[in-house]
Amino acid sequence: MVEPETDFPEERFRAGTELFWRRNDVDATVRIVEGRQHQGRWILTLEGVETMNDAETLRGIELQVPESALQPLENGAFYIHHLEGCVVVTSAGQEVGRVTGVQFGSGAPLLKVADERGEEVLVPMVEGICKEFDIRGNRIVIDPPAGLIEVNRRQKP
Repeated sequence: MVEPETDFPEERFRAGTELFWRRNDVDATVRIVEGRQHQGRWILTLEGVETMNDAETLRGIELQVPESALQPLENGAFYIHHLEGCVVVTSAGQEVGRVTGVQFGSGAPLLKVADERGEEVLVPMVEGICKEFDIRGNRIVIDPPAGLIEVNRRQKP
């Protein structure tokens, strides 16, 4: 089963589509034989993956599409991999950290930002807080309400 992180799952998981993954530091291409949706997830049959044991070895691997296959997005929408690595700074110039990913849940997406100590800060990706996305400049400017960064900091265990 695949948990899609795309707004275009019908296109991404169509039979014949080629995706790739990185496994043991090696990129490999895989073709979808069949794809169908089931309870919010996708069940894929992949070329060369013949058994449940074969499929089990793929647990946790991220399927990706080539950059050339990405759809143009509306203004203000971003692909996660374009956000990863961006430096997050407040409008006052304080560096919060670097984006390591995006967390999706029941509310607004959250930027996962690693600070200088390696602790994670969750920043709501909403218009009132995220003021500027400069993807080319690798920078995101936020204007968080007082205490937001401290409240949304996850301490390392």
